[in-house]
Amino acid sequence: MRRLLRRAAGREAWTSLGVVRTVLISGAGIAGNTLAWWLARHGFRPTVVERAAGQRSSGAPVDVRGPALPVVEAMGLRDVLRSAATPVTGVRLVDAAGATVARVPMAATRAPHSTELEIPRADLAAILHQAAADQAEFRYGDSITGLAEDPAGVDVTFARGAPGRFDLVVGADGLHSAVRRLAFGPESAHVRHLGVWVATLPLGGPADDPYDVLLYNTPGRLASVHPARGCALAALIFRGPMVDCFDHRDLAQHKRLVLGAYQGDVGWRVPELLDRVRSADDLYFDSVSRVHLPRWSRGRIVLVGDAASCVSLFGDGSSLAIAGAHALAEALAAADHLSAFRSYEAGHRRRTEPKRRAARYSAALLVPRTRLGLATRNGLARVLAAVRR
Repeated sequence: MRRLLRRAAGREAWTSLGVVRTVLISGAGIAGNTLAWWLARHGFRPTVVERAAGQRSSGAPVDVRGPALPVVEAMGLRDVLRSAATPVTGVRLVDAAGATVARVPMAATRAPHSTELEIPRADLAAILHQAAADQAEFRYGDSITGLAEDPAGVDVTFARGAPGRFDLVVGADGLHSAVRRLAFGPESAHVRHLGVWVATLPLGGPADDPYDVLLYNTPGRLASVHPARGCALAALIFRGPMVDCFDHRDLAQHKRLVLGAYQGDVGWRVPELLDRVRSADDLYFDSVSRVHLPRWSRGRIVLVGDAASCVSLFGDGSSLAIAGAHALAEALAAADHLSAFRSYEAGHRRRTEPKRRAARYSAALLVPRTRLGLATRNGLARVLAAVRR
């Protein structure tokens, strides 16, 4: 009852302001698609603009768990997500010859009736997009180039489309958010490299082991093969400083950085994976970074997902993106935009901050810096494997 009263009060506030409640969302990823669905449900008119020509076909498997689960359940997506989930049941550490060092069962699969899911990121985004497609306008192949805010709305210019005016603008455009740059300042002021880089690419066929993620480490480097769902995915993750003039869209630069980091490593399947990198046209590569902003909103502009608070790779980003998008939509349905932005940020920061603080610990476990660190991690894995038997 209290929630219904808050929503009614919010609708009255919007009506008294004489607005139509048009919302422009930058980014058709996990946060953007989720937000579009929930805003449309609450009577808003969302428009989603996406730089890419369509939904991405690649991306590492991600988890849907914790606060994201009731959100996708309410969207009626539980069964379709479960049908798209990977069959992975464990993580297997291997040595240079491919022999097993330790095998740790996946915690989420230990309980027979677990509701947690692992699903390829591209599949998750596509399912969320399909749910939102009939309820929002989508503009692919375009991006925001300018934002001019006044007390009644935001005038927006685009790289290709005609200018438009919207009541609110939401940056759901990830680590390299254009909305964050335009509204809050340059990326260098808000994004901190955590000393780790990640590259992923599809291998074009099923993995030899359909149930285990295989991890091979040398100090400061990791190579892995994930069975995903019928099409194995390779990941190369390594430690290194920030690169001057790094361009997250420069494929040739990305290949040089990966090949240079693994030069001389001939263990396990590394040479084969590097050959794949050389010929890849579908290589994802980026810095593992942390985003920090003192505030997630400014006037009628607000950020959600990785654009607001990212700990890429180590921070349950997809689950938090779903939960954050839902929290923002619910807040806007209950109050005027200024009150809603404050409420959304206060509540969702409580979820994201612990993940941000744990990022360096997670990196130390996945990519130990030294041989001692690697031996310690492997010993812990053997203990954990024994406990979970």
